[in-house]
Amino acid sequence: MGLLLALAGGAGGEIGRQAWTGLTALVRRPAPALPDGSSVSTGENELSALADDPADTDRAHALSTALAVRAALDVDFRDQLQQWTSQARAVASAAGNVHNSINGSTVHGSVIQSGRDVHSSPPPSPSSPRRPASP
Repeated sequence: MGLLLALAGGAGGEIGRQAWTGLTALVRRPAPALPDGSSVSTGENELSALADDPADTDRAHALSTALAVRAALDVDFRDQLQQWTSQARAVASAAGNVHNSINGSTVHGSVIQSGRDVHSSPPPSPSSPRRPASP
């Protein structure tokens, strides 16, 4: 469910969008008929509902349930869903990882960081005025 919420919410940027598109294509494949002639949900309605409100955990749960039921009834779908899940987890985990490493005792010059979802706040006000350095 967390993976579905993350990707529906845009985790992973372009690669995450491609993962979501891959799930959409997988879900849109026709579902086989059950032995009694009835059909199982493809998950398309649940996927669309989550796309409309990516933060709704109930919608993510509904999609997760629809995918699990379909996977239990369709071996080919299950295999492809497992493959998609492995790839999507890699995308989602890479999207949330940040690693900064600065080696050495002193840094001279600039340190440049890049990342996703960077937020800033105003700098703290100085507790005492700064004095100019002595020559």
